Amino acid sequence: MASLDFGPLFAPGLPPPAAKWTGFAKYNFIGGHNDAEQLPLAALIKAANDVLTREARNLATYGLASGPLGYRPLREFLVQKLERTAGIRCDADEILITSGSLQALDLVNGILLKRGDTVIIEQATYQGALTRLQRLGVEAVGIPLDGEGMRMDALAAALDALRRRGVQAKYIYTIPTVQNPTGTILSEARRHEMLRLAAQCGVPIFEDDCYSDLIWDGKRPPALYAMSTHGGVIHIGSFSKSVAPALRVGYIVAPWPLLARMLPLKTDAGSGALEQMVLGEFCSAQFDAHVPVLTRALRAKLETLMAALDEQFGTAAEFEDPKGGIFLWVKLPDQVDTQKLFAPALAAGVAINPGAEWSTDKSHGRSRTRLCFANPSPEVIRAGIATLAEVCRREFGVPARIANVERARV
Repeated sequence: MASLDFGPLFAPGLPPPAAKWTGFAKYNFIGGHNDAEQLPLAALIKAANDVLTREARNLATYGLASGPLGYRPLREFLVQKLERTAGIRCDADEILITSGSLQALDLVNGILLKRGDTVIIEQATYQGALTRLQRLGVEAVGIPLDGEGMRMDALAAALDALRRRGVQAKYIYTIPTVQNPTGTILSEARRHEMLRLAAQCGVPIFEDDCYSDLIWDGKRPPALYAMSTHGGVIHIGSFSKSVAPALRVGYIVAPWPLLARMLPLKTDAGSGALEQMVLGEFCSAQFDAHVPVLTRALRAKLETLMAALDEQFGTAAEFEDPKGGIFLWVKLPDQVDTQKLFAPALAAGVAINPGAEWSTDKSHGRSRTRLCFANPSPEVIRAGIATLAEVCRREFGVPARIANVERARV
């Protein structure tokens, strides 16, 4: 008996079908995976046991008897943590727990965007944000970055150009604190200027702060949300990079009238309860001690990656030392198209993120790649970069056999 052909029944406009997962590549530099050796397993196990012993009967109710905003002890931890680290003053009822920051993106987009809208975004930015805008039919205007993050002269020019076209941007999306993929931190002076320009033009700012805990020196400017005097900022964050990505716990900080419009769109009956309970228990006791240990380990892996690139590519690989995070944004020679590099590299066991997928300007991203260094061991990083160099040499003729190991940066 023939099986039903679902092809004609699929809704129009679906993304391409996913490939079956066959495991991680031998040398995996993609995704936002973290360092498995730094996962605080003993503390998480203890937190799970303690919180379930004390509160497990709340699992019988949707929302853990905390309501639709999420597990209250976790939100109360965030109130204290956000004020201490980012200067944000809010209360627990101005925080919505989400299923990762991706759901936070969807909820903010859901209340603000419609097809044909325009948003302003960093030229190199998070692929998950870009693909969502593309699927919504929203125009993304990319703003170039330099070593201090988004350039304010370019932002001012873009806002002026939109005004002359009669277009009102719906928001400015920015990752100001350890930017993805560049690893830059927007200076405090530029934060003031962004807030001024946004207020002048009546444009909200959508602040994605998912990597802000992973700063090498532990110092950061205040969040845009904290610096705003007119309430025009929505702030999102995540525990994926500071604790564990598989837990899928993020959050939104916004005034209640905005959260009240997001909640009807959050139709999942609540984000994962066990994850919230364990994080609420763990973070209140262990978060501040855990993060410096994690960042020291990540910094050591970044040093290994930069040294391996210098050894294998010499000046053919250009990059700046990021201020924190888990990614290195690498520029290869212009003749290297990283979209075309992807398949032969993967065939050799090396998985990379082609830069064009992380940029509003495909030509700018063409010879760039984002490398995640958090998950592979130092030995795997070194071997993976050596293999990648061999593939680049075979496919594009670079790097030269005798590499110039003088470090180059963009």
